[in-house]
Amino acid sequence: MTVLPTPRPSDRWLLNITIQAAHADDTRWNQQLAVLRSVSTYEPGTQTWSTRIGVLDLTTLSTLQTLFDAARTFGTEIHIEPAPVPNGWPGPSFKSGGDVAALLIARADERRPLGQLPIT
Repeated sequence: MTVLPTPRPSDRWLLNITIQAAHADDTRWNQQLAVLRSVSTYEPGTQTWSTRIGVLDLTTLSTLQTLFDAARTFGTEIHIEPAPVPNGWPGPSFKSGGDVAALLIARADERRPLGQLPIT
């Protein structure tokens, strides 16, 4: 379950994406790492990959599609969490108003993980 922060009108948010590579034989491991390197950065301290999203554009949608394809193909674990913009962040960010962060906050419920579509 993802706990979403309470929005305030002046807050700026990013989507933090943490990626855990799936165990695999050498060939599939190297294929998986090549995919992850193309869209994220390795963090040795946590032994995970990560990226941040502050805008939904074609590049970002391509990044998300690459990650979802990695999850389907290799069993890679993808975790998406909204987070306040860190000090010094140079890139774009969502605002709690009418942006994606507000949509996520409004649509998320405690019975399903963030990113999972609701069953209608």
